[in-house]
Parts: sequence; C-alpha cells; structure tokens
Amino acid sequence: MANRRAAPPTEGKHSAPPASPWRASRERVREREVKREAVIRAAAHAFNRKGYHNTSLDDIAAALDVTKPTVYYYVTSKEQLLFECFVAGVEQIRTAFRAVKQLEVPARERLNGVLRHYGEAVASEFGWCMVRAEEQDLSPAMSSHIKALKSEIDQGIRRLIREGIQDGSIHPCDPKMTAFALAGALNWIAHWYRENQSMTGAEIAGAFVTIFESGLRPREGGVAAPARGDTRQAGSRQRAASRATPRPTAPSSPEPRQVGSSQTRQRSAVARPGAPHPTAASRQATPRQTRPRSAAPRQTGARSAATRAGR
Repeated sequence: MANRRAAPPTEGKHSAPPASPWRASRERVREREVKREAVIRAAAHAFNRKGYHNTSLDDIAAALDVTKPTVYYYVTSKEQLLFECFVAGVEQIRTAFRAVKQLEVPARERLNGVLRHYGEAVASEFGWCMVRAEEQDLSPAMSSHIKALKSEIDQGIRRLIREGIQDGSIHPCDPKMTAFALAGALNWIAHWYRENQSMTGAEIAGAFVTIFESGLRPREGGVAAPARGDTRQAGSRQRAASRATPRPTAPSSPEPRQVGSSQTRQRSAVARPGAPHPTAASRQATPRQTRPRSAAPRQTGARSAATRAGR
C-alpha cells in the first residue's frame, strides 16, 4: 500500500473570509436612507406643485412608482412628510452656521456665507415647505418644533449681526429688525422662484447677498443708525421738539361778502344811478301767478231763486 502524503498548501491561494453579516446590515441601512430621501423629495415637489392639502400620499406613491404602503414604511403620515421637508431645508442653514463658526474672518463675511446657503435652501425644492409649513393645520407638537427651529435660525443671524457691529465689519443697526429684513427677503424667493428659470438658486442667492453686502458695509462719514432701544428715544425727542417749535399761523382771510345785504344794495345803487332796484326788477320781470278761475260761473242767490220759480 502506497504511502499517501498530504499535498502541501499552495502559496498565494487563501480561502476568502466569510462575509460579515454586519456589512450587509450597513448596506441595507444606507439603501433605506436613500429611498427615504427619495420619498421626502417627491413629497416636496408635490407640495410645491399642488399645495399641502391638495396632495395625497397616493400622489407621492404614484410619482415614485410604488404603492402607498411602501410610503408608509418610511414615514408615518403626510404631516411627518411636511415636517421632514421643512427639516431638510433648514438643515442646510444649520450646517452653514456650524461651518462659518470655524472661520477666522470678520462677522460680516461669516453672515454672508450663512445667507448664501439660506438663499440656496429657499430656492431648492424644500423652499415652499420651509416658508409655508407653519401655516398648515399641524399638530401643536409639530408646530412647536417648527417654531423652535425657525427661532434658532433667527437668533443665529442676530448673533452674527451683533458680532459684526462689535468688530466694525457691519454698520451700526438694529440686529432684530435687520435679521427680520434679511430673512423676509430670502423667504420671499420661495413665492416666485421656479427651477426652470434662467438663474439657478445659487445665482439668485449670490445676487441677494451682494445687495445685502452693500447695505451692511460700514460707510465713512455716514450717520450711524440708532441701535435697538435708541429708536424709541429718538422718536420721543423728535415729538418733544415739534411741540416746542411754534407753528406758523395762517393769515386771516377777509370776511366773505354777504350777498343781498343792505350795504351791497346801497353800493350798487350809488354805482349805477337810476338803475332799478334788483329786487324790484326781479319782481317786475317775473309775472304774477294768479289762480285759474273755474269755467262754471258762480250762481248768486237771486238767480237761484228765479230758477226755482221757473221750475
């Protein structure tokens, strides 16, 4: 019987390690997030085109070529879809705040970076949801969450404006009113901008930031605008000064001439001697109206007695 020797292992040929079950799990999670994002974008497009109340989950499922239960696998309700669309847009602005926080540049440049991302977000498919979500009939909890996120963005813009006033890169102004003006101008983009227009969302955002840059830049030799709290005091001083300044009085106008008075008639008679009195002339020119007489003659008492005798 021949001796059987074990074949030596072949160099360079190793068996592949078994596939990790967690790797497949991570891929499934990533695939689910991609599909969920597709559902949210389809909902945003539908809300832009038809409005929130006129859009159903069936419309969103038809746009994705899936069934309605498939949509429910990624969201629980249409209200949650609207909220997710709102968050998707606002998250772009929150990311910009975190990015500019690391920059060592004047506050005005950091504010411009945030406003540019703000404008791009509003000009995206999520713009309608960002601006109109709070106006829809949402649950109190959902409305409260939306208000909290909007307040976070507003406070972040005010903070950058205050920092710009302090470092001299922004002209002195009221941070609250300025933040309202900036956000209001950017939010209005969602009402008129459409993706098929000649300018892209990034180009429109850049144009708006250029306009804001001209208004926020410090001006040499200019009069500083009153900061918040000083506006009311300035108004009070103006009202006090206006009360202290005597108002010019209008010259008194001569008393109006009374038509038909005795003095007027006397002056008229002196000016034209021999002219008839205007009142008498009017009486002569106007014929006297007499009461029309009845056609039947009035019977006297004697004639009436003769008539009775002849009968």
